[in-house]
Amino acid sequence: MIDVKKKEGESNEALLRRFSRKVQSSGVLLRVKKGRFLQKTKSKNLLREQAIRRTLVREQKDYLRRIGKLEETTDRFGRTKSKTKIHLKRR
Repeated sequence: MIDVKKKEGESNEALLRRFSRKVQSSGVLLRVKKGRFLQKTKSKNLLREQAIRRTLVREQKDYLRRIGKLEETTDRFGRTKSKTKIHLKRR
């Protein structure tokens, strides 16, 4: 924690400037900015479950596309969207 006390006869601007310099030199600001977008790493089990879900959805979409039950449309940006919802059974 950075502590700055006003010296006798010191203006508020000088006090603020001294505080800013101390914050800059201490590296507190860098540490806070670095951790701003830090994301917690996912566990192996969660990664495995997500991969299994992706493959199941992909397989089910391929099957529905083959039998002609998957209606795909494109939006105005060219992205494909399927009208049929994919429902997976939860374990």
